[in-house]
Amino acid sequence: MKTIKYEQTDGVATLTFDEPDSLVNTMCLQWQDDLSEVTAQLLKDKDTISGVILASAKNTFFAGADLKAVMRLTPTDAPRAYAEVERMKKSFRALETLGKPVVSCLNGTALGGGWELALVGHHRVAIDDSKTQFGLPEVTLGLLPGAGGITKMTRHLGLMGAQPYLVEGKLFGPREALALGLVHELVTDASELGAKALAWIAAHPAAQHPWDAKDYKIPGGTPANPKIAAALSVAPALLKKQTRGLYPAPEAILACMVEGAMVDIETALRIESRYLAKLLTGPNAKAMINTFFFNMNAIRSGQSRPKDIPRFKPQKVGVLGAGMMGAGIAYAQASKGIATILRDVSQDKADVGKAYSAKIAQALIEMGRISPSDQAALLSRITATDKVADLAGCELIIEAVFERRDLKAKVTQEAEPLLAPGGFFASNTSTLPISSLATASARPDKFIGIHFFSPVDKMKLVEIIRGQQTDDETVARAFDYVQALGKIPIVVNDSRGFYTSRTFGTFVMEGAAMLGEGIPAAAIENAGIQAGMPVGPLAVLDETALSLSVHVLDQTRTDFSAEGKTYIATPGELLVERMVKEFKRNGRAAGGGFYDYPLEKGAKKSLWPELKPLFEKAETAWDINELKDRLLYRQAVETARCLSEGVLTTVHDANIGSIFGIGFPAWTGGAMQFIYGMGIDAFIKRCDELAARFGPGFVLTSAVKDAIHQHQPVY
Repeated sequence: MKTIKYEQTDGVATLTFDEPDSLVNTMCLQWQDDLSEVTAQLLKDKDTISGVILASAKNTFFAGADLKAVMRLTPTDAPRAYAEVERMKKSFRALETLGKPVVSCLNGTALGGGWELALVGHHRVAIDDSKTQFGLPEVTLGLLPGAGGITKMTRHLGLMGAQPYLVEGKLFGPREALALGLVHELVTDASELGAKALAWIAAHPAAQHPWDAKDYKIPGGTPANPKIAAALSVAPALLKKQTRGLYPAPEAILACMVEGAMVDIETALRIESRYLAKLLTGPNAKAMINTFFFNMNAIRSGQSRPKDIPRFKPQKVGVLGAGMMGAGIAYAQASKGIATILRDVSQDKADVGKAYSAKIAQALIEMGRISPSDQAALLSRITATDKVADLAGCELIIEAVFERRDLKAKVTQEAEPLLAPGGFFASNTSTLPISSLATASARPDKFIGIHFFSPVDKMKLVEIIRGQQTDDETVARAFDYVQALGKIPIVVNDSRGFYTSRTFGTFVMEGAAMLGEGIPAAAIENAGIQAGMPVGPLAVLDETALSLSVHVLDQTRTDFSAEGKTYIATPGELLVERMVKEFKRNGRAAGGGFYDYPLEKGAKKSLWPELKPLFEKAETAWDINELKDRLLYRQAVETARCLSEGVLTTVHDANIGSIFGIGFPAWTGGAMQFIYGMGIDAFIKRCDELAARFGPGFVLTSAVKDAIHQHQPVY
């Protein structure tokens, strides 16, 4: 056997998992074959052994399924996928019902299939390490725990108790596992695992799982229990409200839990396998695995970071501007132990910016997540000041002032000389080209864009923008800085709007264009929600401020004029400009935009009644599915254009950036995976249809088509 080492010592059989040429153990086909072989050997040796220990030779216990193999599955592979998981579970059940005690020695993390393997043991011993994670996060990848996870967790915790760990994919550490009864003993060191296992085997020669006992009852009761039945009657509706029907995995998990609780364990396990086979071979799982596993790992491992440059660990960072963005950046830094100089034009404004961190920290205290001493330590790391001289010695200074070129140039020239030797300067602009802002810098090679998203304390993504003269060291240091904040960095090349703002703009402006065509505002908003966007395009425009969109439009026109060009505004941009300049509707912060915002506490916003007489046209025909297509395809087209133009250089930055930066629906796997998931030919055909009806925003040039083909991932 290549992946499992089988040893017998004093009548105890030890199975040590050790996949060659791999950092972790996975349920690859070779392992599945080896598992069948070792199980057969154990059945032969049954009379000569007193127990079985499951152990790992890696730093972790077991990682789970071979996801590259899953990516290669097609719908016609469903019978084979079902047969493979059934074969594996047959081996699991053979171990569990061997009539001998089985102990799982958990020397580290066990997630997904790894936790399902751990559940094979009648007794589980784990190292007490807060960094260790257990659980079944399959739902986050569009899958379900189909190797016994649903069936066993439901039988361990009950239908209600198991839901957070199955439907939501909630993870837990060793101590929580102990409290839940999912782990039975904790040790301080790996060297203690074996002794604990041997002692338990000696003391429990006739061990079995609770559900294999004749008097077993599911904790809390089966679906026949009136209380359980009442809760389950509303659960599907509540789940549908959350998923909008776009994510099949959570619904399949809930169904599997309920159906499995009404039958014997063997039947429950088969039900589980059927649901898993369908998800494994469906498009949603591939989209989510591609992005939330492979793409996310590509970013975490630094594939977008310039190579061979020493790691940078920020110690002291300055922030210019203590408004909403600057204050948020200051909190993000201080919460990660970074000394922060928060500077504004007056001490009062700087103090207000620091107070934002105090407010967030106080909320965390009330939730029990930090202590008052933690809050005090965090605030001690922020120096609020109106003095430029206090920035002296900062390794990085980030300007987060208003989106005006002259103001950004002024603060750059004022603060840049105070950088520590080798330090670099960053702009938090969301739209203005970095290369043009860098003209105000004495060292444009050390000038970069670091675009945070609002609110900074909640948004995970940060867009790093390389200017035309930005050097590799500065890009690498910016990447390290973002990771030091615990956020997700993507790296893009400079252009107007970069990647996220540019693509986000196509979503909101396509919605505004629809309104201008006479389509009801409510239909537009519902199309965005049904497609999977967090909110509709008109609501987003209100939140970000229609006046800001007009400011960006005016700046763009000015920049084009300076280059001897004329900027042709899109229909959506012209409608927003009319809302601001003609109807004085500037957005939520100004009291109203596409929506009215009542002052009464608890009252809900409502669409501005004047939208109907001003824009809606009874003769305009529309179809909800076409509206959804327009909103999603327009963003996907712009993403592909960014890839073609070199603004984006990788598909993983595109997908992760679109989901975490602009809210592109996670069920698609991101803007580029949306294209690959439906098939390139089908995507091109639909774009041609949309372009013929709705204009150049959907046109794919030959260069864009080439870029789509060239970047298609292969597994």
